[in-house]
Amino acid sequence: MNKTEKLQELKKKMEADDSLPLKKGATRLVFGVGNPETEILFIGEGPGYWEDVKGEPFVGNAGKLLDQVLRVISLARESVYITNVVHHRPPENRDPEPSEIAAYGKYLDEIIKIIDPKIIVTLGRFSMGKFLPGTYISSIHGNTHKVNWNGKEITVVPMYHPAAALRNGNVMFLFKEDFKKLSEILKQAQEEKKNKTSEKDSGKTPEQMSLV
Repeated sequence: MNKTEKLQELKKKMEADDSLPLKKGATRLVFGVGNPETEILFIGEGPGYWEDVKGEPFVGNAGKLLDQVLRVISLARESVYITNVVHHRPPENRDPEPSEIAAYGKYLDEIIKIIDPKIIVTLGRFSMGKFLPGTYISSIHGNTHKVNWNGKEITVVPMYHPAAALRNGNVMFLFKEDFKKLSEILKQAQEEKKNKTSEKDSGKTPEQMSLV
């Protein structure tokens, strides 16, 4: 199966899972959307009203802002993949609880495994906490962090949630400035992969390569 088929199979599995704690009060599952072959995976918090209605993440005002900043760095929404830490709308748009995040976590882990991104951009503190627990977004937003995820190194870039940017002008400025860094971060990740591939093909260690 290709990535698209694997994601569809996983989505069907989630739709049939009646143990998911937010399913009963939601209209539909909000799984994820975008290009499974992408190098950048965006992970937000959870569906809001419009996401619950349409079954797609980030389609309300926060989604419009996300689309806008993606265009600024010449990335189409369709070229990346977008999902959340919980995939049903919490009642009254409240914060997801730790037990709820954990319940959906096994499915999010599978999404990450299938897509196998070079970069994960976390939008907001809940998705940030999955990879960088015990940190504060105000201190580390926009910076790159190398994280060992299931035996693979992934670059994690924590950013503010676009909904927070819409509520606060200072956060909006930081949010837009952080996004401008993404192009260079992706370029660096691609270069690192290229160098690792060259080292593997040559059979030399990084130290030996530096002496050539």
